[in-house]
Amino acid sequence: MKKNGTIELEGMEFKAFHGCLPQERREGNLFLVDFTGELDLTKAAESDSLEDTLDYGKIYDIVAEQMRIPSDLLENVAGRIVSAISNEFPCLEDFSVRVSKRNPPVNGTAAWSRVTLRHSSTES
Repeated sequence: MKKNGTIELEGMEFKAFHGCLPQERREGNLFLVDFTGELDLTKAAESDSLEDTLDYGKIYDIVAEQMRIPSDLLENVAGRIVSAISNEFPCLEDFSVRVSKRNPPVNGTAAWSRVTLRHSSTES
């Protein structure tokens, strides 16, 4: 019997230098990144072996590497993370990445700005 499931890595925190404004690039900001992956967990549920599941330590390392590269847009940051995860884990068909920036520079109060990109190898 197939055991489909979800692996999540939520609230990864980074000080990074993303944004279009010079102040954002100079001073940096707090960013949160969330990962959600949908996959077959049948083997891992039975074997109790890391080789049979998605190593979220590697997911964190990929995210951290991409967060070190400054970008103007959160869409670009999220896109690079999605591409890097897809390249490292080609068997991971469905997952999403959400990148959030604290106190975005808007003309009012906003706690966060967020971009979520979804990857699905089954979509055309």
